[in-house]
Amino acid sequence: MRGDDQQQNNVFSYVSLEDRVPSDHPLRPIRDSVDRVLKAMSREFDKLYAEGGRASIAPERLLRALLLQVFYSIRSERMLMEQLEYNLLFRWFVGLEMDEPVWNHSTFSKNRDRLLNQDIARSFFARVREQARPYMSDEHFTVDGTMIEAWASQKSFQKKDGDDAGSSGNFHGHKRTNDTHASKTDPDAKLYRKGHGQEARLSYLGHVLTENRNGLIADAMVTAADGRAEREAALLMVHDRWKRHEPIRTVAADKAYDTREFVSLLREMQVRPHVAQNLNRPGGSAVDARTTRHVGYEISQKRRPRIERAFGWMKSVGGIRKVKLRGLRKVGWLFVMTAAAFNLWRIPKLIAAER
Repeated sequence: MRGDDQQQNNVFSYVSLEDRVPSDHPLRPIRDSVDRVLKAMSREFDKLYAEGGRASIAPERLLRALLLQVFYSIRSERMLMEQLEYNLLFRWFVGLEMDEPVWNHSTFSKNRDRLLNQDIARSFFARVREQARPYMSDEHFTVDGTMIEAWASQKSFQKKDGDDAGSSGNFHGHKRTNDTHASKTDPDAKLYRKGHGQEARLSYLGHVLTENRNGLIADAMVTAADGRAEREAALLMVHDRWKRHEPIRTVAADKAYDTREFVSLLREMQVRPHVAQNLNRPGGSAVDARTTRHVGYEISQKRRPRIERAFGWMKSVGGIRKVKLRGLRKVGWLFVMTAAAFNLWRIPKLIAAER
């Protein structure tokens, strides 16, 4: 018998959001992990708000909404608010009731910028890392950097002295460098090219330290884009771990890290430099047979490409290929939060693989 196409809307719903989300939905274990992290950060959130005044958006909801934006590649806060208006799965993950009003997109952005900073992002990332620790190597790591395109056009890259001659859009034939020019839109962004023959773009550099067992991210940071930033950031992340007395025996890296200064500094921290040899560099490779003769060196080189999986996910899904925030501080916390989201996405898969 054919059913009737009734258009009358029901006034009440007797099915809760919790019952509408399937028990095996991929977001369920992620939501449980996030809730444990946010509960542990409650005192940190208390310090960011005054005791009186009008209640703002709950920081827990802000962070859950931000994670949704990363997981589902939502390109703007306006579109995120639109999804929260009618997407019951998103409402359940953030913690909104079915009839609860959604925030205005500008209100959400202002509250997010007020709440999120490097300290909060780092604390969130560190607590997620603790949950991932059973699936991480505590001795063998890989480091690398990637270019993050800034939210600024080439036309905004103008002379610092205010002489805008030749900056009306046709800058061909004019020499432009970071010493003499700066972006009017995002002054922290630098003109940078990742490799020879590639176009120079206004960019930042994102750096991650991954462990070699499952490719989980152990540390992440953003720096201004220049030729030494990758090696300096790598040393900072390794030194930070060494300073906390956390074990680290080897660090793998590509040929760009094959310099005598970088290799010697790693050895001073009792870390073996499993760096890919650049035999074409002047003076030859800084990595000699003391390192390459060990079987561990070959294993590190085979595991090293796993770091590209993290970069690929963060760029294609997480949206950091070209960030829509301006300033080193904001790009930095977004990159760290995206790294935490990558670990949250990987942990349930690793747990399922062990069963």
